[in-house]
Amino acid sequence: MTDSVQFRARSVNRRLDAPHIPEVTMPRSGEKHGVDVLLVNPPSPNRDPYIRDIHRVGRNSREGTIWPQTSLAQLAAMFDATTTVRIVDCIAEQMTWSQFEELLLATRPRYYVTQATAPTLTNDMRGVFLARSLSATTMAIGTHVSPAPTETLKAFPALDFVLRGEPEETIRELVDTLETIRAAETVDDPRAIATWIQHPKALAEVKGIAYRRDGQVVLNPDRPFIEDLDTLPIPRHELLPLSRYKLPIVGDRYTFVVTSRGCPAGCRFCIKHVTYQNTFRLRSPEHIMKEVRKLVALGTTNIHFEADLFTLNREQVMGLCNAILDEGIKIRWTCNSRVDFVDEELLQLMARSGCWMVAWGIESGSPEILGRVNKGIDPERVSRSLRAAKAAGIRNYGYFIIGLPGETEETIDQTIAFSKALPLDFALFHIAVPYPGTPLWFEALENGWLRVSRWEDFDMYNDCVLEYPGLSAEQLQAAARRAAREWALRPGPMWTFVKELRNLSTLRQWLQIGMRHLSWIVGSA
Repeated sequence: MTDSVQFRARSVNRRLDAPHIPEVTMPRSGEKHGVDVLLVNPPSPNRDPYIRDIHRVGRNSREGTIWPQTSLAQLAAMFDATTTVRIVDCIAEQMTWSQFEELLLATRPRYYVTQATAPTLTNDMRGVFLARSLSATTMAIGTHVSPAPTETLKAFPALDFVLRGEPEETIRELVDTLETIRAAETVDDPRAIATWIQHPKALAEVKGIAYRRDGQVVLNPDRPFIEDLDTLPIPRHELLPLSRYKLPIVGDRYTFVVTSRGCPAGCRFCIKHVTYQNTFRLRSPEHIMKEVRKLVALGTTNIHFEADLFTLNREQVMGLCNAILDEGIKIRWTCNSRVDFVDEELLQLMARSGCWMVAWGIESGSPEILGRVNKGIDPERVSRSLRAAKAAGIRNYGYFIIGLPGETEETIDQTIAFSKALPLDFALFHIAVPYPGTPLWFEALENGWLRVSRWEDFDMYNDCVLEYPGLSAEQLQAAARRAAREWALRPGPMWTFVKELRNLSTLRQWLQIGMRHLSWIVGSA
């Protein structure tokens, strides 16, 4: 884990100030905290479904997907019954900022924990400010603060701690340490501010945190990665608003189950470099099944097996599929994969166990671009694997990226033509984003490709912060819209759309999806 990303682009630093925040009433003397740990997915400013979870970041989803906060449920599971823990998913609950302020006043958490991503940073820090005003100790996790702890703490004084990298063991140890300090000082006055500042030695032993001491940011040593993911407790899904997580293309509730962490592939744009670096660790099929059973008991039978590369370990995937079949558990599930880590036998077993769709990272139709970003696949293998999935009865969802290094008008045309030649049921065209801490970020800084004035511009769904000598940001944005338009407005995708209109409920959902995509591809969103 790098100690701190070196921000050499002046335009990036220009607007990292905190937003205007309404005045908040401070706690009265002697008033107690109502919740020990409050884990928060804060509101968005416009009620759009911001994306903050499991390395997918963006200001909003074009499909209107509400992203389950599985990572917060995993953090909640790190505390025993002696600690009161609550998860507030403001996005799923469609909570406004004024409603969230009321909730904070009612709960008065002792510890406030939130995710922070680049395209939602100042919005996320608004919640931190409000919680700090109520004397909470504030913490942030996520793909932005992990590579940029110093810059974030300097820009947002209301933030007390950054938890870098994998946060589970860190948050448990940090809260235990702070509670030990609190007990030693017999301090239980909500007006007391940051008593932990006086105990640098105790805090110095907590690996993986960044905080301030004497006006300077302190970076403690990195915390080693969790070697055995089976040692983690099952996420507390029951604390999430599970009925609110609905996948538009499914028309029913769904959620995430994380099956592994990390990926050995070297794709230069991938945000996995930030948190997991080059590690790859698996959960056993038995441990995953415990979580699946829990979710089924809670009424959720649509599951996305979330992993940077779900099919990397064939033995694990086959073990999981066979366990689902042997137990007769009726679930429908999806996953992400690479075309070079599947075969016909595996795909057929996946389909029999309930897999109905695979999302493939295809990225480009140009072999030169794929090689330039270390993707390590070739177009011929893409076609072969997608046709094998189709033959097994699995739908194909293709992810493409417009604007990777080396992109030209010709390579963009190649990608569009390739996308239309593939047996895809769905396709999504992202705009390349050099997220801080990724190899693409450092390459963009070194070559002067960044054109950005605020962190909120780092959004693969809407904005473009890259500009090459031969292609402007506006041209790349227009190309992404053109790609989506040319792929979607054809008989095949239109027929797929029509086939999904099974009833009035799906009709409304698919019309909403269609309108969102249409507004984006014509350039009005």
